[in-house]
Amino acid sequence: MNVADRETFFSRLQAIEPEPKTELKYDTAFELLVAVTLSAQATDVSVNKATDKLFPVANTPAAILALGEEGLKTYIQTIGLFNSKAKHIIKMCQMLLDLHQGEVPKDRKSLEALPGVGRKTANVVLNVAFGEPTMAVDTHIFRVSNRTGLAPGKTPLAVEKALLKRIPEKYMLYAHHWLILHGRYTCMARKPKCTECNVHDVCRFKGKSSV
Repeated sequence: MNVADRETFFSRLQAIEPEPKTELKYDTAFELLVAVTLSAQATDVSVNKATDKLFPVANTPAAILALGEEGLKTYIQTIGLFNSKAKHIIKMCQMLLDLHQGEVPKDRKSLEALPGVGRKTANVVLNVAFGEPTMAVDTHIFRVSNRTGLAPGKTPLAVEKALLKRIPEKYMLYAHHWLILHGRYTCMARKPKCTECNVHDVCRFKGKSSV
C-alpha cells in the first residue's frame, strides 16, 4: 500500500469514528491495566461483565490485594485463564505498591516489568491511558495489516514496527483503535465484509468479494 493509499485508508476510518475509544470499561489507568490484563484470550464483553462487579468493590492495588488471590478469582472466574490472571494481578498490585506508590508507571520498561504485562498490554496502557502514539498489535490488527497490505509482517512485533513507520503521524494516536474496530466489525477473519468496506479500493486483499 503506497503513501497515498495509506492516507486514504486512515482518513476514511477517521471519518467513521473521529475519536474512537477502547471498548473496555475503565475510569483510571489502574482499572485499564487490570482490564487489559484480563482481556488476553478473552473478549472485551466478557471482561466488562467481570469488572462491572469487581471495580465497585476493588479498583486500587491495595483493595485488590485485600481480596486476595482466591477472592479475586470469584469475580473473574468467567474469563479464560482466570487462575493465572488472578495470580499475575495480585503480584502486579504488590509491585505497584512496593515500587510505584500504587500508581501505574508511564514508561514501557516499568510496565513490562509488571507480572502479566507484555508488550501489547504496555502499548495499550501507554496509548489509551497516557496518550502515547503506540501500536498494540492484537489478532485483529495483525490480520488487517497483512490482509490489506498496509503493513505485512510475520510476527506481531514486525507488524508493529511496520505500522509505526507507515501510518501518517497525524493518525497515530487513534490508529490502534481504528484498526481494531475495522478488524472486529468489517475485516473479520472468516467472512470479511468487503462489499461494505469503505477502504476496499485501496485494499490489497486478493480474495475480496467484488464490490
